[in-house]
Amino acid sequence: MNTNNNLLTSKDLSIGYKSKSSEHVIAKNININLEAGKLIALIGENGIGKSTLLRTLSGLKKPLSGSVYLNERNLTDFSQVDLAQNLSLVLTEKLPPSNLTVFELIALGRQPYTNWIGKLTESDLEKINQAIALTQIEHLDQKKYYEISDGQFQNVLVARALAQDTPLIILDEPSTHLDLFHKVVLFKLLKKLASESNKCILFSTHDIDLAIQLSDEMIVMTKENVVQDQPCNLISEGIFDTLFMDENIKFDSEKGRFMIR
Repeated sequence: MNTNNNLLTSKDLSIGYKSKSSEHVIAKNININLEAGKLIALIGENGIGKSTLLRTLSGLKKPLSGSVYLNERNLTDFSQVDLAQNLSLVLTEKLPPSNLTVFELIALGRQPYTNWIGKLTESDLEKINQAIALTQIEHLDQKKYYEISDGQFQNVLVARALAQDTPLIILDEPSTHLDLFHKVVLFKLLKKLASESNKCILFSTHDIDLAIQLSDEMIVMTKENVVQDQPCNLISEGIFDTLFMDENIKFDSEKGRFMIR
């Protein structure tokens, strides 16, 4: 049983890929703590390994070395069902073709809790409808999921994760297909969920300026290291200055955002 606010921690984690003859290390010595009630953004330039880190933290990929602990238990000790009741994951991949409605897709978030025939209880339906209401997609629930826009589909995947009702939610670039208004709406929703329901929400994003404004903490991946802290501390320590090695992009520490020269 977890006796503190830490839901997930990594210890001396090394991530990457193995082949028969070699090992490709993407990042090493990763020591992070994901606490209940916090919205945490993961940022870094393209190809730095954000998705690989998220997949390793969620158990989809095995670490090259080091460990990941969820509720003080090694991630490798969890069964699939047990893990799905503690951690929900939203990836960017397209779903295989099907005739599912939006409601039915969101209802899949209740699979870890349903009986062997998948019958939804009143409690399941309550969680599903609550997720639909929180993401404001009531008008979509009877549409086929392939009939909606990419941005709407992203909100549906967030709703499915909410219906799963886990202490920890991990999202890989949830704002990719959203315009600025809907990005802000999504980020504020995630922040509200984290604080009011005491969940930890970790999400990767390229919307760094928004993440700085709305996140409780940020994890910054560079080629040298992986650093976790509050945005204000990362700014004062000059961490964002090392994010993009390009003379055309400069971080303005006074304004707290990136500027184009």
